[in-house]
Amino acid sequence: MPEKKQVNKSKKRVDARAKVTGKAKFGADLKFHNMLYGQVVRTEYPHAKIININKSKAEEYPGVEVVMTAEDIPNNLFGVIIENQQVLAEDRVLYIGDGVAMLAARSKKAAREAAKLIEVEYEELPGVYGVEEARQADSPVVMPGEENNQVIHHPLRKGDVSEGLTEADIVMERKYTTQFVEHAYIEPEAVTVVPEERNTLVTVYGAVQNPNATRDAVANVLDCDLSKVRIIQDNMGGSFGGKDENISAMACRAAVMALATNKPVQLVNSREESIIESYKRHPYTMNYKIGAKDDGELVAMEIEAVADSGAYACQTPFVTWRSVVQATGPYEVPNVKTDTYGFYTNSPYTGAMRGYGSPPVIFAQESMMDELAAELDLTPAEIRRKNMFKNNSRTASNQKLDNHEVSLTEVMDKALSAIDYHDKYEKYNQPQDSTIKRGIGFAISYRGVSLGAEAIDAAGAIVSVQKDGSIILYSGLAENGQGLKTVFSQIAAEELGVSLERITHMETDTSVSPESGSTVASRSTLVGGSAVKKAAENIKTVIAEFVAEEYDYSGKIIYRDDALYTKEGERIVAFPELAATAFHNGVFLSSYGWYKAPGISWDEETGQGRPYFTYVYGCQAAEVEVDTGTGEVKVVNMSAAHDVGKAINPANVRGQIYGGAVMALGHALMEDLGFSKGFIKHTNFDEYLIPTVKDAPENIEAIIVENPDPAGPYGAKSIGEPAMELGGAAINNAIAQATGRRLRDLPLNLERVLLGRNLSKED
Repeated sequence: MPEKKQVNKSKKRVDARAKVTGKAKFGADLKFHNMLYGQVVRTEYPHAKIININKSKAEEYPGVEVVMTAEDIPNNLFGVIIENQQVLAEDRVLYIGDGVAMLAARSKKAAREAAKLIEVEYEELPGVYGVEEARQADSPVVMPGEENNQVIHHPLRKGDVSEGLTEADIVMERKYTTQFVEHAYIEPEAVTVVPEERNTLVTVYGAVQNPNATRDAVANVLDCDLSKVRIIQDNMGGSFGGKDENISAMACRAAVMALATNKPVQLVNSREESIIESYKRHPYTMNYKIGAKDDGELVAMEIEAVADSGAYACQTPFVTWRSVVQATGPYEVPNVKTDTYGFYTNSPYTGAMRGYGSPPVIFAQESMMDELAAELDLTPAEIRRKNMFKNNSRTASNQKLDNHEVSLTEVMDKALSAIDYHDKYEKYNQPQDSTIKRGIGFAISYRGVSLGAEAIDAAGAIVSVQKDGSIILYSGLAENGQGLKTVFSQIAAEELGVSLERITHMETDTSVSPESGSTVASRSTLVGGSAVKKAAENIKTVIAEFVAEEYDYSGKIIYRDDALYTKEGERIVAFPELAATAFHNGVFLSSYGWYKAPGISWDEETGQGRPYFTYVYGCQAAEVEVDTGTGEVKVVNMSAAHDVGKAINPANVRGQIYGGAVMALGHALMEDLGFSKGFIKHTNFDEYLIPTVKDAPENIEAIIVENPDPAGPYGAKSIGEPAMELGGAAINNAIAQATGRRLRDLPLNLERVLLGRNLSKED
């Protein structure tokens, strides 16, 4: 008799109908009685001293109820890792998105017009606009109170890299760079704060990616208890890591104004405001030195990866930590010296974005592996097979991969087979007479699952069976568009043997939902899903005791088809009847499930230890068509094989792979913030280019590989970020084959492809 009916099956998303019919409410849709509309006045300069702010004209404008500056904020600093982000700039503006004043008015028009009347006198200061400048001893210090511009340094040491390079038959050095990237979610940021609602000081509604982090920021800024701040998440029109710190800043601003006026205050960014203020993907400058034997065996890697943190620390300490863990790629290297850094500049600040520190280093290491293969007259596949991780391999941090299936060979074989890589690689190596030339390339990766040594990783969920047999589900992790509600509902339905329609997954509400950290790091299915499973298992323990007493059966219970059965297949009772009977007998069928991830370790001085308790593996291949007369690149086909442990919802996994591949295409070929000396040039989608359906490949073959992991619910791991991190390197390798020229700087735009122009000078 089958016991599993809901997991590992493609199910319709539980939130789909509301979204496609327009019934779902997003942050800007909310309306409250007497609601005011907020507006922020931002700086005119990337770096300047504030001499004076004159708000008198704005205060007199009809409809304006409050005008505020930094001096009106109880505590003006917040930050998830380092508390140095300004709610409003107090003495100095540090980047072009800094707010200097804010107001709330009875209409949007009044708010916009009054904001124009706020007069700010500045003294422009010299700025720091790149990491090379930021590292200089005589560079101006960006962050007040710091001795220099270094945010963080993560070292990793394994073996003796000098000795390893001496023993190498070939040593190669290359420099790679990546760019600032905008999240480009379809819904700009929006929050509404209601004061003194339902026994709280403030209730915050909105497009909040990480409700608990936003609650922490608001409570800190208001100098109040966490219990006095309630965050309720609305539907999200995309995030990709981008609606965290900037949403927290908006929530803090609206909260201060709401308390000052005793009225709800709504802040909604325009697209231009969103791009100017929000944080970006870190740009990286990476220097790689690799030593290898003539047969391709890697003996040493020396790596320096430097990230531009922009004006604030934000997520830089953790983003660069993931980079140091994964900088050598999924390869066994006996001698490693890696240093990753973050530096303050007066550029837009940088934070979490899908991939979180891995896309830049994967672009570098996977481009470098192709370059090394060419030097040694090996194929890209041969050099990877020679060096890539297998079961019981040792990573750069000396972690033994012995507690899960290391599936690099499997994902690589399946991805390359799906796109007919080997035959096309040989074909495209032959002379091509046309100016339209084709190439094919691929990249492989491993990625640590969950937060790892960044923080203690634990999550909670509440599963509550109602007296009619329906089920309410609360999770401390948030639905940001990734399908969390559906996956968690499937897990609860699986454990209790009920149909998916019986589950109602509520919005994340910090007054009810268990605090579970941030919804980041592709951790939701594994960590949050395990909490849901645990809560349902707890309920089953109570049910077993009740069934033994009420129905005189103490054997194994099979939960399926909305009923309970004996192990022999005889029906005991329908689930709704059980729920009603339990209720009338005073039996409580609700439970709090808590899951704490397995232990990890990390030595900050040496970079040695067990940074993640498990890993996922992937391979993506890309076939391109390059017009060598114009530099135009068309990605014709892609294949992507990812080991997800177990796919709770295969359709959802494939959707993540499709979206990740296209997002990687944009990162590789076209996306560039376009800023100069701290000023952002491209502040809307007419100038900041992202892929459309016409840019997407004709075919993306999404291949789900399943090797169940003992740590995950039903063996499930993750897919959200791994789906995006590989495409840029695969496309670059394909372009190199098509053109015969190696590019090392993203984006691979028309000019660079046409002229073969690198920021770095190596050929």
